[in-house]
Amino acid sequence: MITQYGLRSTLPPDCSLTTLEPHFAAPIDLEREVGAALAAPLQSGRLTELVSPHARVCIVFTDATRACPDQILVPAILRELAAAGVPDDHITLLCATGLHRASTREEKIAKLGQAVVDRYRVIDHDASCCVTPHLPAPGGPPLRSSGHGLGAGVPGSQAEESQARPATPPAAREIPRFARNDTTFNSLLLNSDLIIATGVVEPHQYAGYSGGGKTVVIGCGGESTIEYTHGPQFLDHPGVRLGRIDGNPFQQFVREAAAAIGLKFVVNVVLNGEGEAIAVRAGHPIAVHDALIKIARSGHEVPVDRLYDLIITKVDPPKDVNLYQASRAATYIGLSAAPPLREGGVLIIQARCPEGAGQGVGERRFYEALASATDLQQLLDDFRRNGCHAGEQRAFMLAQVLLKYHIIIVGSECPKVVTACKMMAVDSIEAGLGRAREIIGRPTRVLYLPHPLHTVPIAINH
Repeated sequence: MITQYGLRSTLPPDCSLTTLEPHFAAPIDLEREVGAALAAPLQSGRLTELVSPHARVCIVFTDATRACPDQILVPAILRELAAAGVPDDHITLLCATGLHRASTREEKIAKLGQAVVDRYRVIDHDASCCVTPHLPAPGGPPLRSSGHGLGAGVPGSQAEESQARPATPPAAREIPRFARNDTTFNSLLLNSDLIIATGVVEPHQYAGYSGGGKTVVIGCGGESTIEYTHGPQFLDHPGVRLGRIDGNPFQQFVREAAAAIGLKFVVNVVLNGEGEAIAVRAGHPIAVHDALIKIARSGHEVPVDRLYDLIITKVDPPKDVNLYQASRAATYIGLSAAPPLREGGVLIIQARCPEGAGQGVGERRFYEALASATDLQQLLDDFRRNGCHAGEQRAFMLAQVLLKYHIIIVGSECPKVVTACKMMAVDSIEAGLGRAREIIGRPTRVLYLPHPLHTVPIAINH
């Protein structure tokens, strides 16, 4: 395990070592505070006022790659629904897997608790079981799913379950200007009277800050939706940057799409670098998101007044589960508004990656794009010319970093996968430092980032 003190003893004595960490408020009693947040939601009535005993409710929760404390948030939401008289069989808990692999039963239990999994209908999002919303004509019938993309009665599939249990049609919803004929979303969302989502408000490469409507729009979007929002036309936009909300078309898409789908209520948290909650809010998606972004910025965003030759960091669970997720450390640093690493410098990342590149469709595409590339600039040019499939956007982002910096992965359980993806794999931090010296010579300025996915460097004076 990389530590500041271990690094100090390994580096040359005349080398400058700086540690950059986010600074958060004290942890809260989340169980108590989530109850208070649900009792006084922002710009919304209480859940008990938003539903009737006849309502069909879909609770969207985060998958295993997100550190959201759903095991506390979801039971609190369920208690509110029970107080409103909503029966258990009118509630579906939908895991927002996006294009990641389906969650295991053990992961669902870890996320929600044994009692919730045993009592309620808990299923994974399936990006192949999505529908295209239709814009209703003025005065026409309510918005309904088109049926496009539904599975053909596969036993136990989401498609079969959603068709087998009729739902009360939701009220008509306006599709915002982003809408395209092939933009698709989970059919359960469009067939629910109330959608509720959980989430973590933390720095995000594309959305600026995650949370709000992202759990629903991206986590429960169809492949066409994910492909559209994660393509070069979005990712090359100067507003699509870590920590940026205003002028960010990705975030605008998420907010407009969430409103069109009918997301009315979220419960979001801000976590510190140790995964402890420091704030929680409930209510209208944008009001909650904006309120928590203010709190998150004060902890995540830290000033940097110089450039470094070498940055050393580690990826905390659950993001270290595979290379697809762990590579965020490289892109968060290398593609920030003002990267703290000088061009040609070295980035050493500790990440276990027990699942290799990753087991989902998107993760496999990420690996195949990088592993098959013979020229990274040519790969970027091809993506910009022809677009990229969902999942390949991570290769698009990582290739940009690899063209400017050298990346060394320490302690990976999949070294061949790492090298196939054009990075270096070593067993120890000492070996990583040795490779760094071969590349850049003796480093004079070294930056240690203990929590790279929770740290947004804000450049000053350079």
